[in-house]
Order: sequence, then structure tokens, then C-alpha cells
Amino acid sequence: MNSAIESQRELAPLTTLRLGGDARYFLKASSVEDILHGLSFAREKKIPLYTLGGGSNTIFSDQGFPGLVMHIATRGIETIDQDERSALLDVQAGENWDEFVQHCIAHGLAGVECLSGIPGQVGAVPIQNVGAYGQEVAQTIESVRCLDRITFEQVVFTNQQCEFAYRQSRFKSYDRDRYIVLGVAFRLSTVNIQEPRYEELKRALGPVDFSHASGIPGAPDKTLARAEERAEALQRLREAVLALRKKKSMVVDRADPNSISAGSFFLNPVIPAGQIQDFRDRMERAGLTDYPCFEVPDGFKLSAAWLVENSGFQKGFTENGVGLSENHSLALVNRGGSAKALMELARKIQKRVFEFSGVWLEREPVLAGPEESVEQ
Repeated sequence: MNSAIESQRELAPLTTLRLGGDARYFLKASSVEDILHGLSFAREKKIPLYTLGGGSNTIFSDQGFPGLVMHIATRGIETIDQDERSALLDVQAGENWDEFVQHCIAHGLAGVECLSGIPGQVGAVPIQNVGAYGQEVAQTIESVRCLDRITFEQVVFTNQQCEFAYRQSRFKSYDRDRYIVLGVAFRLSTVNIQEPRYEELKRALGPVDFSHASGIPGAPDKTLARAEERAEALQRLREAVLALRKKKSMVVDRADPNSISAGSFFLNPVIPAGQIQDFRDRMERAGLTDYPCFEVPDGFKLSAAWLVENSGFQKGFTENGVGLSENHSLALVNRGGSAKALMELARKIQKRVFEFSGVWLEREPVLAGPEESVEQ
């Protein structure tokens, strides 16, 4: 039997920002059948449909959502293949992401440990190509199973077909709103633990050698390190990551008002090689020469946090009940304000950064609902 569709459901408690009005209709979808029911309902009513995961990347309008909000609540983690070097896990979209990371660590499976503490659900991670501290999900995703919102048919995309890029995928670009993620298959290592590459994480860990917890090439019996040794090493990495995230209020914590956010609100901008000189000239005229700038395949990546702070916004800035986190300048927090106030602040920051640097910061969270009420 299909789950019941509710009317006038409050949305703010379902998001980490705790903002937004009511949904005209709401469905908690615990199965593929429920999802199909929701799609059919929205089509018959001719109303918009929004699929909601963990609510950590969504800003609902103060006016609410005029159609159906479908919360994906499917659960399940299944090992579908394993050999002496890796394991393939099929994970339902409604699984809590951090609980899945904990599951992997407990079983000595490496590849997602640096993504500990990230809020949200598994179904969202391939859309955004979630990444942190030197890892991103594109490195471990083998395939993504989706439901086509037009044909109602299931389709599987390989890693290559997902077209992953920095915080990007086909599901976030030209196929936005075309597919609903049903499940993700992850290929995780049972042999090697990736040495931390992110400098901040290296410093937090201190001197460490994970070779004892990795497979030993050339060992006489070709056995792998014990799973419990890998789990212990992976747990150490997880705890270091969580400590860093908590220090920045980037772990959802009801006791921490700075965590009432959608995480990093702006993406780190990538400037084409042909435009980087203009940025450098601007910084030189401003007397700024020590700025984060890293060459990447598509150009040069800049630090959005550095741009925000150097354009005049500091951690803790607050106006109209919203502001910047006291612990991270990229986190816009709700201090009793509104979605409209939050978006006004975001636009103010974008304009100021552009005037200062010539760089436009792209917003990461998704707006859901009448945009005129939040982005005028």
C-alpha cells in the first residue's frame, strides 16, 4: 500500500537551516512504489514536485512550496560483490550519509572516511559530487540508479556517464530535475587506505603511518591486513575529520547555533586561465599578493572564503536575523531570520565580492518555492 500524501506540512524542521513555510502536499516515500505514486500524483494535479533528502542543501521559500515535496526515505545497504581487494556496496538513496560512512569504517572499507560528518542522504552525494579533505564521491561511485521523471522507467548511469566534475554532475547541470536517484553503488577498498593529502588534515593527524593497516604487496601468503586494523586506522581518520568540521561548526549540532546552516553556501570559483591575470591585477592594485590560488585542469581555483573575508565580510557578521557563522565565513546561518533575509545577504555578498575581485560566487544550496519571495 502506498504511503499517504499529507496536506500543509511544515518544512522548516526538515532542513538544517530551519527556514521555509509549508508544503501544499507532502509524501514520505519509503519505496520505489511510493516514489512512483508521488510522481503520478504531481502529474495528475499538474503541480511542481520537489524531492527532498536530508535537507542540508535546500532553502525553502518563506511562502512554502506550492506543489508536492517528496521526502526520499528508502533504506538499505547491501554488499553485492567482494573480492580480496574491494567490495561493491549498493546503497539506497534514503540512507543517512554519515551513517553509511560509519558502516564502511566499521567493516574496514576505505574510500569515504574523509567525508565523515557531512549531513544529508546518500541520494544527494552523486548530484553534487560531494567532497572534502581530499576525497570526493566520484572516486568511489561505480554507478547511480535513477528513476526517469518523464518515462517513469529506471536507468543506471556508470561513473563516466555521470560526468562528475568539481561539485558537479549531469544531475546538477543539463539533467537537473530529470532523474530521481534511487540508489548508488560504491566500490570501496579492502586493501589500501589513502594517505591524507589535505594539509589541514595532515596537521591534525600528526605523524602517522597507515601501511600496517593496508594490504602488504608481495607478502608471502598474499593476505590482506585484518579488517579490524583497517577499521581502527579509518576511525582515526574519521575522528580527525570530525574534529576539524566541528571546530568550523560544519557538523549538525542542535547545541551549536553556528551549525544552523546549509554548510558552505558558495562554491570555490574556478577562473579560466585567460581571465586569471585580470584577477591578479585587481589584487595587486588592492595591495594583496598572498591569496590562495591553485592551478586545476579547467583554470585556477580560488578560495571563496578568502574572497568573502577580503571583500569586507567577517565571521560572525549578522543582519536581519541571518549572518555568517562565527567559525566559517562560507556558512550562512539562520539566527531567527527568514529565507528572504538569507538570500538578500547572499546576494549582497556576491555583489561585494564581484566589485572587489571581478569574480562571481556561485550559490551551492538549492532554492525551492516561489523565488520572488527569497531572491528579489
